[in-house]
Amino acid sequence: MHLKNKTVIVTGGGRGIGKALAIAFAAEGARLVVADLNSDEARSTAEHIDEVGVTCIGIGCDVTNESDIVNLVAETEERFGPIDLFCSNAGIFIGEPDHSASASNEDWQASWNVHVMAHVYAARAVLPGMIERGSGYLVQMASAAGLLSQIGGATYSTTKHAAVGFAESLSITHGDDGIKVSVICPQYVATPMLGYEEGNAKIETHGVLSAEQVASAVMKGIDAEEFLILPHPEVADFIQFKSGNYDRWLGGMRKLRRNILSKLGSTRLTDMHKLV
Repeated sequence: MHLKNKTVIVTGGGRGIGKALAIAFAAEGARLVVADLNSDEARSTAEHIDEVGVTCIGIGCDVTNESDIVNLVAETEERFGPIDLFCSNAGIFIGEPDHSASASNEDWQASWNVHVMAHVYAARAVLPGMIERGSGYLVQMASAAGLLSQIGGATYSTTKHAAVGFAESLSITHGDDGIKVSVICPQYVATPMLGYEEGNAKIETHGVLSAEQVASAVMKGIDAEEFLILPHPEVADFIQFKSGNYDRWLGGMRKLRRNILSKLGSTRLTDMHKLV
């Protein structure tokens, strides 16, 4: 899809990858609505984009609340007309206090609500109009953890796998309706979730991408209308290895976990990039 003069929504656009995506969409000439749980950060991103002469508004939105998504869509359509692309980007990471099932029910539910139901709510809000028009694009942020797994993050890995599954279902069911779907699956990205300061411009760790590099890969994937967007291309090789010999892959992951624990003493995500 070419984005010039298209109407785009980005959730989780106040910082990190979402902010970089919003700026990249704007650079392509899209009319933009940036949504974030933190309304001040959403407006800050919008103001930054407005300064370069691109129409953009920032809106506070809790993506786990379906009525917020419905209102976001309604306000966007009232301002800009039909939505051409909805980018569901918001995400959270909750580690494991102990064993893989040790996160609280509340933490499991929070991960499910942000990583899965937020995508469902967005699709539910925009799909009828897109189907009627015979065109539209759903771009959903997952993770390489949704294809492989994140050591020390059972809630994250499980819900990101579900996010990939939902994206597949959307593409299978609605591809013939003219709906395009992309799912983004990066590995390590230099954002606060990984322990980096917001807007960190200097990254010296191999395998860690900046948010801007991820956004660039996403723009290329959308232009080519690719389903699976891999900002870290090596993930494709890891998927093949996993599917070729599941037991060997699991053994390798256990070995990697032992190595992480021996060097770091924990599997906290904010420390993990030190080993990349």
